[in-house]
Amino acid sequence: MNKSIIKLINEETKRQAETITLIASENYAWPEVLEALGSSLSNKYSEGYAGKRYYPGNEIIDQIETQTISLAKKVFKVEHANVQALSGGQANLIIYSALLKPGDKVLALRLDHGGHLSHGHSANISSKLYNFEYYQVNEKTGLLNMSAIRQQARDFKPKLIVAGYSAYSRDIDWKELKKIAKEVGAYLLADISHTAGLIAGGQLNSPALHADVIMTTTHKSLRGPRSAIIMCRSSLAETIDKALFPGFQGGPHDNAIAGVGLCLEKVLKPAWVIYAKQVIKNAQAMAKEFEKLNYQIVSDGTDNHLFVIDLTNKNITGKEAEIILAKNNILVSRSTIPGDPRPPYNPSGIRLGTPAITTRGFKAKDAVALARLIDQALTGKNVKTAVKALCQNFKIS
Repeated sequence: MNKSIIKLINEETKRQAETITLIASENYAWPEVLEALGSSLSNKYSEGYAGKRYYPGNEIIDQIETQTISLAKKVFKVEHANVQALSGGQANLIIYSALLKPGDKVLALRLDHGGHLSHGHSANISSKLYNFEYYQVNEKTGLLNMSAIRQQARDFKPKLIVAGYSAYSRDIDWKELKKIAKEVGAYLLADISHTAGLIAGGQLNSPALHADVIMTTTHKSLRGPRSAIIMCRSSLAETIDKALFPGFQGGPHDNAIAGVGLCLEKVLKPAWVIYAKQVIKNAQAMAKEFEKLNYQIVSDGTDNHLFVIDLTNKNITGKEAEIILAKNNILVSRSTIPGDPRPPYNPSGIRLGTPAITTRGFKAKDAVALARLIDQALTGKNVKTAVKALCQNFKIS
């Protein structure tokens, strides 16, 4: 007999409570955000923009969206923000359609070097609409090479350069990337989906003064709902807005927009800076402990919330490690390493991120202890009971 959906939701809530997640793209939304997602805002249809809707009864919705836009502009120090995008991958397609014509050239980071599917991977629709070429990190250092990117941009002459990554552990030189883009007459898109919360907390370089367009999801380091924000210079505002609606979307998800506004209100409070700092401290402490345990860290460390472990010297694949750890109630995601000889489905590494454990209250010493538990699990010990005990000490709030 099938279980009721309500029962399954309760089971998922219990699973999350008893599991440590180190998936870099996951976090726990604020209780207020969850409340907004399940609120009466789900009942309203609000096609269009504030003050220019295609349905009546949007007076309050207009205020919510307008306030959320103001908060986004204040948090990220941008001239224009659109808060109607439903997700990050879709938001990137909206940006491409606003700035490019089908077949135009785009330069982006290779997926196995830390890029993202929506940055032109062959399996993604973006690669079928636009002509992508890929830059990469130095395979020895794991770092971006600005000189190599500049030369590639000169040779390829893209109309758009995409920066901001899903598995790159270092801060980004937005100023230099803008110089490269300007030199070849390209737009610069900053996809800060992973690092937005850390940028908003003043702990990483901001692309606000350099990028033509900025995109971020809101459910990762920001602790918001599953949604996205597109930000840009005022001169591109009309182009971006029209590309989103009516270009790609119909009615926005008003409940998610309210959730975005609520999480941005939290970001503006002093406690957020403390949180952002702790996320990075936890990631750095874990990475250093893994190095002590003879694990190879791509780029030899991290400046942000994540790092990638090359498991080659441990004689275990990323998929195998992911499965072993999941059986011990620890969730990580398999990850390619630069120049990975193995396929993406079963790559050579794993990616770990610390936003979710930081939300649960982990400090650096706790992150170190967790690294040791992971090592024990990967060397054959069952640590599930210890992990469940840890979860009792660090409850989701």
